[in-house]
Amino acid sequence: MGQERESWAFDPNTPSVARLYDYYLGGKDNFAADREAAERLLAVAPEVRLAARENRAFLGRAVRFLAQSGITQFLDIGTGLPTQGNVHEVAGEVVGGARVVYVDNDPIVLGHARALLAGDGHTTVVKGDLRDPEEILNHADVVKALDFSKPIGLLLVAVMHFISEEDEPARILTTLREALPAGSYLVLSHGTLDGRSEAVRAGTQVYSKTTASATPRTRDEIRALFDGFELVDPGLVWLPEWRPLQPEFIDPPESSLIYCGVGRKI
Repeated sequence: MGQERESWAFDPNTPSVARLYDYYLGGKDNFAADREAAERLLAVAPEVRLAARENRAFLGRAVRFLAQSGITQFLDIGTGLPTQGNVHEVAGEVVGGARVVYVDNDPIVLGHARALLAGDGHTTVVKGDLRDPEEILNHADVVKALDFSKPIGLLLVAVMHFISEEDEPARILTTLREALPAGSYLVLSHGTLDGRSEAVRAGTQVYSKTTASATPRTRDEIRALFDGFELVDPGLVWLPEWRPLQPEFIDPPESSLIYCGVGRKI
């Protein structure tokens, strides 16, 4: 979702990772090219639709956990198109006045988010690219909205697998982590080949023709992205295994195709 190659000109003929995700979730903010690409993937990996729902459910549980743990400000990078259970809505159910900064570089995402949040004094929408974390951290609107002397919830949900090795994922995480004070949290989910390799390989082929190619990683590689953070229970697990509130959507859990976890900076 969300994080895409830099292309500010709107092109409805090139499938967008944000609009594909919207389609999996049953949204309507997508175009023919997105639907065709999504259906090609769903034809060989039908579990992708449920995996997207599991990922969204994980986001909600994790945000609620952070809010219950005292986090009142959130930085959501690669946020994707607004849908039900947005970060500010979930956090707001727990703490009043939670501040949320949404970051994305998809012009459709930015337009929809700004329209939805117009007049909301606790949310900010910023154009930014995860591959340039310094630019995000130094953005005037981010600096104005978030107090970096107090703990922040950093959300990288289903976005790091759109970061190639050439984009240096370790550098990105190090830069973001060093900007966060102790007591901050990292919420991360990431696609992997570990469980259903054929389905994920099919997905990478589809995404190679979209606005952002995918780079699935192993559990150990994903665990390394949490360096400097202490994983909270139950650790790095499949999506439906992270503190489920209801019966699993997917069984076996590896059919969710994505590992997830929450870490706290000490």
